[in-house]
Amino acid sequence: MIKKVLLYGVIILVFTCALGFAYLYFRSPAMVPPSTIKVEMTEARLARGKYLFERVSLCVECHSERDFTRFGGPIVPEAEGAGFIFPAELGFPGTVVSRNITPDKETGIGNWTDGEIIRAIREGVSRDGRTLFPLMPYQGFRKMSDEDVYSVVAHMKTLKPIKKVQPPTRINFPVSMFIKSAPQPAGHVPPVTQQDPLKYGEYLVTIGGCEGCHTPAEKGEPVPGKRLAGGMVFKTPVGRVVSANITPDPDTGIGKYSEQDFLNKFFQYKKYVEQGPPKVGPESFTLMPWLLYCQMEESDLKAIFAYLKSQPAVYNSVEKHPEFEEIMKKKTSASDQ
Repeated sequence: MIKKVLLYGVIILVFTCALGFAYLYFRSPAMVPPSTIKVEMTEARLARGKYLFERVSLCVECHSERDFTRFGGPIVPEAEGAGFIFPAELGFPGTVVSRNITPDKETGIGNWTDGEIIRAIREGVSRDGRTLFPLMPYQGFRKMSDEDVYSVVAHMKTLKPIKKVQPPTRINFPVSMFIKSAPQPAGHVPPVTQQDPLKYGEYLVTIGGCEGCHTPAEKGEPVPGKRLAGGMVFKTPVGRVVSANITPDPDTGIGKYSEQDFLNKFFQYKKYVEQGPPKVGPESFTLMPWLLYCQMEESDLKAIFAYLKSQPAVYNSVEKHPEFEEIMKKKTSASDQ
């Protein structure tokens, strides 16, 4: 009798686990049908969309080839928006590819509706219902206002069509199963007033993806208590680079920065935009898109600074170029002997 009870218990457990697995494996991401909106191409929207696309949310950064032999990885002009295959060194669970988002009808998104584009940007669901890999920061873009996302779509429709086929993203199991929980419908998102620097700064930090790069993560989850404290390690073909602490900690973050110091940090790179960025080695290689951020409006950078200074200070000392710094330490040690 006991053996039968145990056997039935095992069968029920196996059956329950099988049902749970089948649900996770075959389920679709949370989604709603794309809206039927047709975005009106106004002059104001085109200007705002270009600004967000190139300077704030940096869609152009991830969806274009970049020349990382030069400081800041400038965009390769003839490949703007045509997609990018991310290096295997970054350690993603599979092959991650940003798609061609130019209006080319065969290889880009020229046949997508405005509603399908908006859903992909803010909700992480592709035209065919697939879950987009969360490297695409749609969990932050979910908070992008309706008017701002309309502006981005308007600008995207003006990009030069580029005929370039990109391979599909292929995420390894079981991550491919778990990422289906990432998409969520955005609904209606009202605008954030620019008259409140803290609120608007928070908005810009959110749709700019600052938290994603400047918060260390373990197994894909942010480390508790380290929000914006830097330490996210990026392994690249050039070597490792680590994100900076941007909390107001006075010793390891931006606590000693004045507003003007913060602005100067960005604006110093305007000369590279005007004259062309120099070649770089491991000592100054960076994934931080200084060449794009340095062209942000001064008022927007001030709002970002105000918001960052209002956040909890976290002590977290970061070596931004660990391999190079290790080499320099060895050279210093050898010269002292």
